[in-house]
Amino acid sequence: MLIGTYEHSVDAKGRIFLPIKWREDLGSTVYVTRSFTKKGDYRSLFGMSKEAWAELVEKISHVGVADIAANNAVRKLLAMACECETDKQGRILISGILREKAELGEEVALLGQGTRFEIWNKDRWHEALSSDDDEEMDILAHLTSLGI
Repeated sequence: MLIGTYEHSVDAKGRIFLPIKWREDLGSTVYVTRSFTKKGDYRSLFGMSKEAWAELVEKISHVGVADIAANNAVRKLLAMACECETDKQGRILISGILREKAELGEEVALLGQGTRFEIWNKDRWHEALSSDDDEEMDILAHLTSLGI
C-alpha cells in the first residue's frame, strides 16, 4: 500500500527516487500523468503501477462518446501519460512536459494515496497543507455522502 509523504530532490535529468517502501507495490514499470486537483489545477502529477494503470484505462474506456467533459479529461490524462521504468537505484524519469505542467522544481513531495501516488512541487504541497483547513468540513461531508 502506498502511504506516507516523502520529500526528495529531482536530479538534473528529471529523475525522482521512489520510496523503498513503495517499490515492491509499484513494480518496475510506473505510469505517471497529470492530476486533477482543485477546480482544474493540474499542477501535480499522479502515478501508479502497471496493473493499476490497466484497471484505470479499462474503466475510462467505457466513457461515452457524447460525454464531452469526460472525454476532454480522458484525452489530457492519456495524452500526458508516460511509462517510467524504475532504474537500479529506484528512480523514475519524469518527462519534461509533465515536470513543466506540474511546475516541479528541485524538491518534490511524493504522497501515498493507497493504490496510487501524487508528485507535488514541495513548496506548493506545503501551501496546500496550510490552506486546506477551511475546506475540511466540506471534504468530510462529501466523504460521508460517499459512505466513507
